[in-house]
Amino acid sequence: MSVFTMSTPEREARLLPRLIELTERHRARGAAYANILAATGHAPGRIYRDTAELPWLPVRLFKTHELKSIPDEAVFKVLTSSGTTGAVSRIYLDREAAAAQTRMLGRTLQTVLGPRRLPMLVIDSTAIIKNRRSFSARGAGVLGMATFGRDHVWALDEHDRPDLAAIQRFLAAHGARPFLIFGFTFMIWRYLYELAKSHALDLSNGILVHSGGWKKLEAERVGNAEFRRAFRADTGLTRIHNFYGMVEQIGVVYLEGPDGDSLYCPDFADIVIRDPDTLAPLPPGRPGLVEVLSTLPESYPGHILLTEDLGVVHGIDDGAWPGKRFSILGRLPRAEARGCSDTFVGAAI
Repeated sequence: MSVFTMSTPEREARLLPRLIELTERHRARGAAYANILAATGHAPGRIYRDTAELPWLPVRLFKTHELKSIPDEAVFKVLTSSGTTGAVSRIYLDREAAAAQTRMLGRTLQTVLGPRRLPMLVIDSTAIIKNRRSFSARGAGVLGMATFGRDHVWALDEHDRPDLAAIQRFLAAHGARPFLIFGFTFMIWRYLYELAKSHALDLSNGILVHSGGWKKLEAERVGNAEFRRAFRADTGLTRIHNFYGMVEQIGVVYLEGPDGDSLYCPDFADIVIRDPDTLAPLPPGRPGLVEVLSTLPESYPGHILLTEDLGVVHGIDDGAWPGKRFSILGRLPRAEARGCSDTFVGAAI
């Protein structure tokens, strides 16, 4: 059953009361979050007319503060982001939250993978998932996706070197039927595309799900269109689905639709694009900061987050799937990151 079914009015009507409920839940269970709400004028009982009025947290707060709505003894798993400056987000999950996020991720991916687990080629190394309690964003992403595959083969050895023989054995065993390929975009290009092209590997029955790493491809002038064209021309791979997601809202993926040029929100999530200077919501066609909303986070206050990513909504209820049709344009330059965290200066966290 697809989770890409709701029109924008239906989504708003469904999400607004649930997100208000989560706001009050996290207020009651986390002193830090309650202090932030009080400092920013979001008192209990405030009336919200639409989801764009709800209080958001800048995503970077998870790198500097412990934000959770469960007691220490209930923590089942701690996820960490892939920080490049030493600071990483820490996301606390209890067993129920971890199970719910895995379940909803599965329902989202079934839209493009079907109901049965497929043989899976992972363009990564087992070295990133050795610690089963604390994961990096990369490790969490790989392990989360691995749940939806079978007969897994890892394309890289423990030193992140391509294992051509392992890939060839996988294709010999499973290449004649649909199979799943997963990895991060840069690694897919560097370790799979180039290898497949030089060794004439047939990937025509593959379904590729990938995300992240576009910035590393900028120097090679490889964007989404060229990425898809090259795989189609040189390997036969045509079923390609990029997605946008983050460890701070694990379990939610904004998936590239069958049109191949836009991302879509699952029924339990949405986005708002905000002006980087005023933080006012922007209409379709105007690029700005991406705010992500999800009904999943119950163990930590991650249900409404203002990211540091730039995006633009191309259209509403006019694409291959209902809802907002959008693209991610890149990261907000640090020099322009006004308002993201400064909004919360003075909040007693």
